[in-house]
Amino acid sequence: MELGRPRVTRRGWIFLSVVFSFCTTTIGIRAQQPVGGNEATPPAAIPAAQPLSQGAESTSNGQANTRSETSRTDTSENTDSAGLVKLGAGDLIEVAVYNVPELATKARVSNSGDVYLPLIDYVHVEGLTQEEAQSVIQKRLEEGGFVRNPHVTIFVDEANSQGVTVIGEVGKPGIYPDPVDRKLYQLISQAGGFTNSASRSIAILRRNQSDPIHVTLPRNLGDDPSGNVDVLPGDTITVPKAPIIYVVGDVGRPSGFLVDNGTLTVLQALALAGGTKGTAKMGGARILRKTPTGMTETRVALKKMLEAKAPDIILQADDILFVPMSGAKLAAARSAQAAMSLASTVGIYALHP
Repeated sequence: MELGRPRVTRRGWIFLSVVFSFCTTTIGIRAQQPVGGNEATPPAAIPAAQPLSQGAESTSNGQANTRSETSRTDTSENTDSAGLVKLGAGDLIEVAVYNVPELATKARVSNSGDVYLPLIDYVHVEGLTQEEAQSVIQKRLEEGGFVRNPHVTIFVDEANSQGVTVIGEVGKPGIYPDPVDRKLYQLISQAGGFTNSASRSIAILRRNQSDPIHVTLPRNLGDDPSGNVDVLPGDTITVPKAPIIYVVGDVGRPSGFLVDNGTLTVLQALALAGGTKGTAKMGGARILRKTPTGMTETRVALKKMLEAKAPDIILQADDILFVPMSGAKLAAARSAQAAMSLASTVGIYALHP
């Protein structure tokens, strides 16, 4: 049996008159104009408004959800066990009440999971499917005496809670609400790829999981497709800066070397940098290292190392091996400053393709 179409009660009209008169005088919004351009007439195949007990069922598979299913934001993967999309913080939704255009509005779900709607104040929608949220709003409108037999539809304009966040050493960090593909390699490509100093040991933080998922990728992603794992809505992909060791000063090729997949010693780093020049001051070599209290300098017995009379030293991330020129009049206090200035201009090379 088809029920009558929804009607705004007298109490509802009184509230609407007060609310929209206030908006007109203080904000300049026209009371009768639907927000966001919503039309009062529902889709052609929409069923007649029903009481709350039946309305939730009729809208779950009805034509009213066609726009959300075919919207520009694909939210099909952020679903519950029944395959229904859930709303989350950051989503921008449009709420429409059939035949009551005055209640049409756009609202963004707050960090606390609430949206503010005319007449019924804040409604908690986070974690609800669109159908569940529609039922909650319908119930609030009916129980408050504002609208009889309300028929509410929700359209998702921006499903930011379904998006994937990519941060760190990529070309374009940010939130990608509509990824081209839900695969790690494709997400990194969409984010502009790795920067020159990016580590290949990345972390994926997933909702409701305290421990991140660690993935170690090859330098050339095409070499090993096994790291192209699935990415889920709400994931945060973190690409840290790779440990870099710098070799600067009077060497053949001043460089920075990425060592995220291994270690590097003083002699190895020196060999990769083309060795020392004939004008290098072997006894003046230093390791410059950042510490919580500032920069430290450690003298290196480079000549004895080359003669195998002193043990090689393992370098740490962000160390600078500085080999000065013989006869250069650089005060010890200025050597760190000079080395760091040189390190900022060198090329970066990956050691483990």
